[in-house]
Order: sequence, then C-alpha cells, then structure tokens
Amino acid sequence: MKKLPIAVIGAGPVGLAAVAHLLERGLEPVIFEAGPTAGAAIDQWRHIRLFSPWRFNLDAAAVRLLEPSGWEAPRLTALPHGGELIDDYLAPLAALPAISSRLQTGARVIAVTRAGLDKTHVRDRDTTPFVVRVEHEDGEIRDHTVAAVIDASGTWSTRNPLGTSGLAAIGENTAAGRISAPLPDVMGRDRSSFAGRRVLVVGAGHSAANTLINLADLAKDEPGTTILWAVRGASAEKVYGGGDADGLPARGQLGSRLRRLVEAGTVELHTGFGISSLKTLDNHVSVEAVDGRTLDADVVVPCTGFRPDLDILREVRLNLDPAVEAPVELGPLIDPEFHSCGTVPPHGARVLAHPEKDFYIVGMKSYGRAPTFLLATGYEQVRSVAASLAGDRAAADTVHLELPETGVCSTDAGTSCDVPGPDTLAPPETGCCAAPEPVLVGFPTGLTPGRSGTA
Repeated sequence: MKKLPIAVIGAGPVGLAAVAHLLERGLEPVIFEAGPTAGAAIDQWRHIRLFSPWRFNLDAAAVRLLEPSGWEAPRLTALPHGGELIDDYLAPLAALPAISSRLQTGARVIAVTRAGLDKTHVRDRDTTPFVVRVEHEDGEIRDHTVAAVIDASGTWSTRNPLGTSGLAAIGENTAAGRISAPLPDVMGRDRSSFAGRRVLVVGAGHSAANTLINLADLAKDEPGTTILWAVRGASAEKVYGGGDADGLPARGQLGSRLRRLVEAGTVELHTGFGISSLKTLDNHVSVEAVDGRTLDADVVVPCTGFRPDLDILREVRLNLDPAVEAPVELGPLIDPEFHSCGTVPPHGARVLAHPEKDFYIVGMKSYGRAPTFLLATGYEQVRSVAASLAGDRAAADTVHLELPETGVCSTDAGTSCDVPGPDTLAPPETGCCAAPEPVLVGFPTGLTPGRSGTA
C-alpha cells in the first residue's frame, strides 16, 4: 500500500492544491482530469469575474511549488476572472514537471472500488488497495490501483433541474436544445445564441444576476433581445444583496445594478414562478409555472445550482447527510436552510472522513447540494487530508482559516460563494445545530443568512 500512489480526481483549484500538499508530504499523487486541461470546468465560465480577490484564491502549498519556477504572483487585491484564474495560476501550476508528469487529462473516472471487494465485503477492507476505473481520451478503459482516493471532481457537470421538488420539470429533457449552459458567455462565445432572442433566466443567485446583467449589455447592441427572469421566491431581495453593506464591493454593486435593471423594465421579473413543465414548440419553448402562468422563450438559462455526481462512488462506503449529501458531520454545518459560508467552522480530514478508510470527498463536491463553498475552505480541507494520509494526525486535526473579516457570504442557488453566488450578513445567535468552537469566516453582505432568512 505504501508503494502505491494516491489518486486525486479533478484538476481544478482544490484538486491541484491537494497534489501540492501531497508532494510536500512526500506522497505520490496521480491526477485524473476528465477535461482536456487543468481547470476545464472553470474554462466554461472564464468570462465571469470572482467576487473574492486573488489572496483568497491561491493555495499556500501551490504557491510554494510555483515560486521556484519564476512564477509571478498576481496583485493580491485584484478580482480575477475565471480565465485569469486558469491562465495566471492553474495552467502554470499544472505545467510544473512535478505535476504535469502525474497529470492525466481526458481521463474520466467512472468508478471507485476496493480491489476484489464490492461494498458488502468487510474482511481486510482497510488494508486492500483502491481501484479507480478510468475512461481515457482514446476510449480505452483501464483500472488504476491506488492507496487512497481524494475526490475533488466538483459539481459543474451535474446541474440542478429546472423543476420544483428536486425533479426535472415535465418536458425538460425534451427541451434540452432550448436550454443553455448555466453560465453562458452571452457577450462573447455564445453571443449568437442570445442576440435578438427572447431569453428566460431561471434562478435566484448571483449566477443569474451575472447572466441578466450581461444580457442587458447585449440588448443595447441587439435591440431584439428580450430578457425574462423567473424566481421561485416571492421576492428577489436576496439576489439584490446588501449594496454598500456588502463586504465584497463587487458583489454589492452587482445586486444594485440588477435592481436598477428590473426597476427600469429592462429585465422582466416574475416571482413565485416554480416551473412545472416545458413544452417544446416549433420555434420556442413554453414554460409553465405550478400556478398555471406561462412564459414563452427562445432559450432558457438554468441558474439553479448544482449537485454531486455520486454514481462513480456506488461501491464506496459513504456516510452522507440525508439532506445535502455532504459528509454526515459536515452536512448540518452547511445546510443552506440555516447556514452561509461565514457560519461554517474550519474543518478537515476528521469531519470529511467516511467509513471507507483513506477516501475523502473535498472541494465543492464535499458540500453536496449546499452552495456555500469557498475556495479557501477547500484549500484547508486538502491540507488537513494530506496530513492525515501522511500519518500526521496533529496537523490534520489543527484546522483554521485565515480570512480578514467576520461575516458571511450567503447561500445562493447558483454556485459556490467564490464564483457568482453569495449573499448575507451575520449568522443568527441560535440555529439548528452547534459546532465545536465555531469560527466565522467570509464577508458581510447586509442580509440574513440561509434560506431561513428569506420570508
């Protein structure tokens, strides 16, 4: 077992940070990335600017690995676009010989199990190597034997459905040709799909806000562009945010600008619009709400959030929270009914552990269906996990986050808190659950945290 590598699934920011920490510990990683390059998921929203500045988006071990190569750190107070996160950080990191020699791109993991044991077998399980089954870009499927597995594959590939109750709306699959990617580049790469069209944006997070504002800019140049916005709630106040009270000014400005667009009639807002069905017609799609209202659109943008793909882990012994599908000890701490980024205490290997020894889900995927993830949280997760796999229990259990302000970065049905998707103020004095020595992290937004803060 000690001679085998440790598999890291996903070469995004948290996956590459995990590799950097493993290397510092003298452990041997092998990285499987489904996309053609590191950060392939982020490349899908490279046109979006993050709310958090560079200093919160760089992992310490990754920076230590980069510095000897002559890499120049970006201005730490600047707000990077997704493309800059790739070009100025992830791509140089992945190109380092220490990582590039261990990185396999076009390598999609399709299953994780124990060698010769399905999940029902107990005897010698903890001392049996893992097998990671991978479909490589040439179409060949190969099994890789490893000592441990760190799943940092994220959630980008599995968006939440448009329908209510967690299910796809009736006709949603049939209407797939009229449904765009969650964060389309409406001013650039995807312009032709939106110019002069009637566009319906669905969702109440900052992913929706970004798209709506970009569509408004597009409409200035393309007069035939009509913008509709549907939210399930009775109000869009949570999306507008706290304005000047927001600890991340860029996020506060986003909400304020969107409010002005709605008030001016540039964006047509429909509240209380829970989608029940989509009917695909010859030249558009008709979207029907639960209460019978209908909206006609040429294209629908689903800003409804994401959920983890757990199919590849069917033969792994998991212990997941029944609500948010996060590790069971983490679930109550991040449940979006009650919590936001700032109300989640720092946590590491002990909280992330499953019954399957030496198996960890980290990063955005570790938060399951909760949208309150911060990159800084993921970096601390993998630092602790690497220490645990190296046998340094003291370092693994000593977890902390160093963010300069107390507050929160609220829940958002769109995506994580680092990317289009936060908003709230301080946590309530009482909540659903208590955590040992809670440490508040994040940024104030001027709103109440969690869905419970939405009347």
